[in-house]
Amino acid sequence: MSSGIRIDKYLWAVRLYKTRSLATDAIRNGRVKMNGMPVKPSHEIAEGEIYELSIEQMHRTVQVKALLGNRVGAKLVNLYLTDLTPQEEYERIQMARQYSFEKRDRGSGRPTKRDRREIEEFKYS
Repeated sequence: MSSGIRIDKYLWAVRLYKTRSLATDAIRNGRVKMNGMPVKPSHEIAEGEIYELSIEQMHRTVQVKALLGNRVGAKLVNLYLTDLTPQEEYERIQMARQYSFEKRDRGSGRPTKRDRREIEEFKYS
């Protein structure tokens, strides 16, 4: 029996994915790569390896600092993982979040039929 840790379990344990099955699905769909090549969920990780992850629209690069078997608290993640994601990627996501949806003033209620028509005309013309 090997003493390595599966990558799907590691990504879940360091809180990159909410559940282990989400991590497994991401790996199977090719959204987790090592050296530009997709890995399998059963891939055993080693310290110092660098992985590229696509989580929603964000592309993250992480390096394994230490191995762990169980999920850790958010404050302890830095002991097991180094985030190598460029700052520009975080800025790009922040900008996308600001402009990704319509905002209405709080307490203004639902848009009227006239408001909806104006919104549709503005969005699609």
